[in-house]
Amino acid sequence: MKTPLERKMSTETNKKLIEKVFNEAMNERNFDILDQIVAPGYVNHGIPNSKTGADGLKEILKQFLDAFPDMKITIEHVIGEDNMVTTSGYWNGTNKGSFMGAPASGKEVKIAYIDLWKIEDGKCAENWLQMDMRGLMMQTGAMPMPA
Repeated sequence: MKTPLERKMSTETNKKLIEKVFNEAMNERNFDILDQIVAPGYVNHGIPNSKTGADGLKEILKQFLDAFPDMKITIEHVIGEDNMVTTSGYWNGTNKGSFMGAPASGKEVKIAYIDLWKIEDGKCAENWLQMDMRGLMMQTGAMPMPA
Protein backbone atom coordinates (compact mmCIF):
# COMPACT_ATOMS: atom_id res chain seq x y z
CA MET A 1 0.00 0.00 0.00
CA LYS A 2 1.31 3.43 -0.92
CA THR A 3 1.96 6.10 1.67
CA PRO A 4 0.17 9.45 1.30
CA LEU A 5 3.41 10.98 -0.04
CA GLU A 6 3.82 8.16 -2.60
CA ARG A 7 0.20 8.62 -3.73
CA LYS A 8 0.74 12.37 -4.10
CA MET A 9 3.93 11.83 -6.13
CA SER A 10 2.17 9.24 -8.31
CA THR A 11 -0.79 11.58 -8.87
CA GLU A 12 1.53 14.44 -9.89
CA THR A 13 3.38 12.13 -12.31
CA ASN A 14 0.05 11.06 -13.84
CA LYS A 15 -1.08 14.67 -14.23
CA LYS A 16 2.17 15.52 -16.02
CA LEU A 17 1.66 12.52 -18.32
CA ILE A 18 -1.77 13.78 -19.39
CA GLU A 19 -0.46 17.32 -19.86
CA LYS A 20 2.20 15.77 -22.12
CA VAL A 21 -0.54 14.08 -24.20
CA PHE A 22 -2.24 17.43 -24.76
CA ASN A 23 0.77 19.70 -25.12
CA GLU A 24 3.30 17.56 -26.97
CA ALA A 25 1.15 15.08 -28.90
CA MET A 26 -1.97 17.07 -29.67
CA ASN A 27 -0.85 20.72 -29.77
CA GLU A 28 2.68 20.17 -31.10
CA ARG A 29 1.54 17.29 -33.38
CA ASN A 30 4.23 14.93 -32.07
CA PHE A 31 2.17 11.76 -32.52
CA ASP A 32 5.22 9.49 -32.20
CA ILE A 33 5.24 10.19 -28.46
CA LEU A 34 1.88 8.40 -28.18
CA ASP A 35 3.60 5.08 -28.94
CA GLN A 36 5.56 5.54 -25.69
CA ILE A 37 2.80 6.82 -23.38
CA VAL A 38 -0.37 5.04 -24.53
CA ALA A 39 -0.99 1.44 -23.47
CA PRO A 40 -1.49 -1.15 -26.24
CA GLY A 41 -5.02 -1.83 -24.98
CA TYR A 42 -5.95 1.86 -24.59
CA VAL A 43 -9.70 2.45 -25.02
CA ASN A 44 -11.37 5.78 -25.79
CA HIS A 45 -14.90 5.51 -24.41
CA GLY A 46 -15.97 8.94 -25.70
CA ILE A 47 -15.58 8.26 -29.43
CA PRO A 48 -17.84 5.48 -30.76
CA ASN A 49 -16.16 2.59 -32.61
CA SER A 50 -12.64 3.94 -32.07
CA LYS A 51 -9.67 1.59 -32.38
CA THR A 52 -7.57 0.67 -29.37
CA GLY A 53 -3.99 1.59 -28.55
CA ALA A 54 -1.85 4.49 -29.71
CA ASP A 55 -2.95 3.97 -33.32
CA GLY A 56 -6.58 4.41 -32.30
CA LEU A 57 -5.83 7.70 -30.56
CA LYS A 58 -3.76 8.87 -33.54
CA GLU A 59 -6.68 8.08 -35.86
CA ILE A 60 -9.08 10.14 -33.74
CA LEU A 61 -6.66 13.07 -33.67
CA LYS A 62 -6.16 12.84 -37.44
CA GLN A 63 -9.94 13.06 -38.01
CA PHE A 64 -10.11 16.25 -35.96
CA LEU A 65 -6.98 17.74 -37.53
CA ASP A 66 -8.18 16.97 -41.06
CA ALA A 67 -11.28 19.03 -40.29
CA PHE A 68 -9.61 21.62 -38.02
CA PRO A 69 -5.91 21.77 -39.05
CA ASP A 70 -5.16 24.72 -36.76
CA MET A 71 -6.81 23.08 -33.73
CA LYS A 72 -5.26 24.09 -30.41
CA ILE A 73 -6.34 22.70 -27.06
CA THR A 74 -6.27 24.86 -23.95
CA ILE A 75 -6.35 23.04 -20.62
CA GLU A 76 -7.97 25.14 -17.90
CA HIS A 77 -8.03 22.54 -15.10
CA VAL A 78 -6.14 19.35 -14.27
CA ILE A 79 -7.36 17.35 -11.29
CA GLY A 80 -5.89 14.02 -10.25
CA GLU A 81 -6.30 11.35 -7.64
CA ASP A 82 -4.22 8.17 -7.62
CA ASN A 83 -4.38 6.76 -11.18
CA MET A 84 -7.22 8.98 -12.46
CA VAL A 85 -6.75 12.42 -14.06
CA THR A 86 -9.46 14.80 -15.24
CA THR A 87 -8.92 17.81 -17.47
CA SER A 88 -11.30 20.46 -18.66
CA GLY A 89 -10.89 23.29 -21.09
CA TYR A 90 -11.61 24.08 -24.71
CA TRP A 91 -10.21 23.83 -28.18
CA ASN A 92 -10.21 26.35 -31.00
CA GLY A 93 -9.91 25.72 -34.70
CA THR A 94 -11.06 26.67 -38.17
CA ASN A 95 -13.26 24.18 -40.02
CA LYS A 96 -11.24 23.67 -43.22
CA GLY A 97 -12.16 20.03 -43.92
CA SER A 98 -15.24 17.84 -43.77
CA PHE A 99 -16.27 16.61 -40.33
CA MET A 100 -18.87 13.99 -39.45
CA GLY A 101 -20.19 14.12 -43.00
CA ALA A 102 -20.57 17.91 -43.08
CA PRO A 103 -18.51 19.91 -45.57
CA ALA A 104 -15.93 22.46 -44.45
CA SER A 105 -17.53 25.75 -43.45
CA GLY A 106 -14.42 27.89 -43.02
CA LYS A 107 -15.84 28.98 -39.65
CA GLU A 108 -13.84 29.29 -36.44
CA VAL A 109 -15.06 27.32 -33.45
CA LYS A 110 -14.44 27.23 -29.72
CA ILE A 111 -15.54 23.98 -28.10
CA ALA A 112 -15.62 23.12 -24.39
CA TYR A 113 -14.61 19.65 -23.20
CA ILE A 114 -14.06 17.61 -20.07
CA ASP A 115 -12.37 14.23 -19.91
CA LEU A 116 -11.19 11.55 -17.53
CA TRP A 117 -8.05 9.46 -18.04
CA LYS A 118 -7.09 6.21 -16.33
CA ILE A 119 -3.35 5.58 -15.99
CA GLU A 120 -1.92 2.07 -15.60
CA ASP A 121 1.80 1.31 -15.29
CA GLY A 122 2.71 4.85 -16.35
CA LYS A 123 0.66 4.76 -19.57
CA CYS A 124 -2.73 6.05 -20.69
CA ALA A 125 -5.07 3.05 -20.46
CA GLU A 126 -8.58 4.51 -20.80
CA ASN A 127 -10.22 7.83 -21.61
CA TRP A 128 -13.76 9.14 -21.31
CA LEU A 129 -14.42 12.33 -23.28
CA GLN A 130 -17.36 14.71 -23.30
CA MET A 131 -17.35 17.74 -25.56
CA ASP A 132 -19.96 20.20 -26.71
CA MET A 133 -20.83 18.40 -29.97
CA ARG A 134 -24.09 20.34 -30.34
CA GLY A 135 -22.14 23.60 -30.05
CA LEU A 136 -19.61 22.30 -32.57
CA MET A 137 -22.31 21.48 -35.10
CA MET A 138 -23.99 24.86 -34.60
CA GLN A 139 -20.73 26.81 -34.85
CA THR A 140 -19.77 25.06 -38.10
CA GLY A 141 -23.26 25.61 -39.51
CA ALA A 142 -24.03 21.87 -39.76
CA MET A 143 -26.93 22.43 -37.33
CA PRO A 144 -29.05 25.58 -37.15
CA MET A 145 -28.70 27.92 -34.19
CA PRO A 146 -31.78 28.00 -31.93
CA ALA A 147 -34.22 30.80 -32.65
